[in-house]
Amino acid sequence: MSAERPRARQWGLITGILPPGPHDAITDVPGVAVGHATLWWGEGPLVEGVGPVRTGVTVVVPHGGNLYREKVPAAQFTFNGYGKAVGLPQIDETGALESPIAITSTLNVSRVADALVSVALERDPGIGSQLGTFSPVVAEIHDGYLNDARGRHVQEAHVRQALATASTGPVPEGAVGAGTGAMAFGWKGGVGTASRRLPDRFGGWTVGSLVVANFSGVLMVQGRAVGPALGQLPLGLEAGELASEGGSVVVVLATDAPLWHRNLQRLARRAVVGLARTGFFGTHTSGDFILAFSTAARIPHVPRLPAPGEPLMLTGLSEVRNEAMSALFLAAAEATEEAVFNALFKAVTVVGRDGHRGEALDLDRLRAVLG
Repeated sequence: MSAERPRARQWGLITGILPPGPHDAITDVPGVAVGHATLWWGEGPLVEGVGPVRTGVTVVVPHGGNLYREKVPAAQFTFNGYGKAVGLPQIDETGALESPIAITSTLNVSRVADALVSVALERDPGIGSQLGTFSPVVAEIHDGYLNDARGRHVQEAHVRQALATASTGPVPEGAVGAGTGAMAFGWKGGVGTASRRLPDRFGGWTVGSLVVANFSGVLMVQGRAVGPALGQLPLGLEAGELASEGGSVVVVLATDAPLWHRNLQRLARRAVVGLARTGFFGTHTSGDFILAFSTAARIPHVPRLPAPGEPLMLTGLSEVRNEAMSALFLAAAEATEEAVFNALFKAVTVVGRDGHRGEALDLDRLRAVLG
């Protein structure tokens, strides 16, 4: 639905100084796959439970194996907690991710989490009996401006579709998956992704970012506040009154750099730098979650017990030195900033429930403003 519109880099908007990977996407991190299921039907007035429907689900899968049996190091950073996420406390506690990361609309979180549990139980008969329980990970954005949100239309079949079609190649962006009904800066938002590859002298690792942009702010491009010139201001400022605007953003960072929980959380925090460069500032009712994981290690669900007399310590673990993290921080900020622009550039105009319109960012007007 958004193939005709260019990505930011194709349009000529270059973000930062580090080079992107071959897809300029989170899937440039080897093994990482992304899948969408897009729900789009109905026109006209809202009929609760019927439509119009403009929603979906997006999944990020760290590797193609059994993620429950072979977890990956992970961390999360909650910039603003006005959101309804599932599975984050266990990531904080264990420093590991055992579930695909799913992103959907707010009122569908429990349904998507239940679907992830069903899939995990099918794939691993030991869950819940011999091997302990399973922690699904789901984050959300509210898409009720365009979508019949109360209808809760995302079903288990849609989660299975997103998982089954997850690909390690180019990632569809814009009004797809979890971004189908998203709005950002007053325009149509959606899913965007980008990546950065470090020079060999800084490790040669890749950092990829996937963003579901659904938030308020003053759109900034190349350090210039272009939102006002394009007719968009947040919080009712154009009317001289303070309005309450919400929205949310979900960022997923992936890297092949050998990082564990502490430094992954530090990396996750830097995504906010990239968001801020676009004009995001985090409103009161914005649920802003950043998840980060590394594919450089696998954490077995059932670790080998130490032999008698063997030290009760993990051995053979390596991690990027603190002093070498700065280049990764830069990569996370740059990739996240470009991912937001890709979401805006690729999103098409969407007419949703009750005739509400999510207008695509006018790229011709943007070029004129930028000169």
